[in-house]
Amino acid sequence: MLAEFGVRCWASPAAPGVAPAAEALAGVAPASRAPGAPGAVARQTHGAPASEVVAPPAAARRTPLPRVTPAPRGAGIGADATTVPVAASRADDPVSGERARRIASLDWTALRAEVEACTACGLCRTRRQTVFGVGHPEARWMVVGEAPGEQEDRQGEPFVGAAGQLLDAMLRALRLTRATDGDAPPAQRVYIANTLKCRPPGNRNPAPDELLRCEPFLQRQIDLVRPDIILAMGRFAVQALLRSSEPIGRLRGRVHAYQGVPLVVTYHPAYLLRNLPDKAKAWDDLCLAAEVAEAAAAGRAPGAG
Repeated sequence: MLAEFGVRCWASPAAPGVAPAAEALAGVAPASRAPGAPGAVARQTHGAPASEVVAPPAAARRTPLPRVTPAPRGAGIGADATTVPVAASRADDPVSGERARRIASLDWTALRAEVEACTACGLCRTRRQTVFGVGHPEARWMVVGEAPGEQEDRQGEPFVGAAGQLLDAMLRALRLTRATDGDAPPAQRVYIANTLKCRPPGNRNPAPDELLRCEPFLQRQIDLVRPDIILAMGRFAVQALLRSSEPIGRLRGRVHAYQGVPLVVTYHPAYLLRNLPDKAKAWDDLCLAAEVAEAAAAGRAPGAG
């Protein structure tokens, strides 16, 4: 399945979150990172044997990331964090404000029940079921998608079907999993959530009011998980988290922040299935996210300063 992603990853032995070359993919390695760097990959020239790895020129190598010191696990958002206001466009609406404050105090069990019972917008009348999220509640990675599709609406889980298979392949290439069982450490766990918890009819684009009313749920999920890195996949996820209408192509390739948490922008897997050449760019984005996550882990290590 990973061969469909069309990339090969060459990892430093010191990079614990990246698959070794023996498990790498056949095809083109899209990134421009120097071999040996965290999450390192190298570009393979077209027509060259798969065993030949061509290192990028020095000018193209990524500047080392600064050390990231994440907030303590379970802590709230600090006062000095870069924040995005809750329901900013309805700050003068006492009903929406009170609802957001109440949701911000819920634990996992109460939050799931609140989502399942939600009637805040018209999508409650057309959904089969809500799509809450999946993954380990203490995962170091968090993936945020857009809105549920037909299969998600049927199964109640985000990123299923062909797009979900591609996402799982991308995650496995970095030794990450959405599974909640097994003995994988938190650094290899991913929590996945959508910007909307209900499917828009006919898979239409989410309406601004729908995104706004679902926003407190996603904010609370992020606050409960306290991830080291957020991967925002798709235009509406980016708009909700970064308050930006810039195209993904202009936002990807650098590290943003959401409420003090590093955030990397990339394409939605459904888009990648329709635009195969951009898979290489998406793989580069994942490797950037892996660098950030590794830097966060280094900052959390005993004796790190």
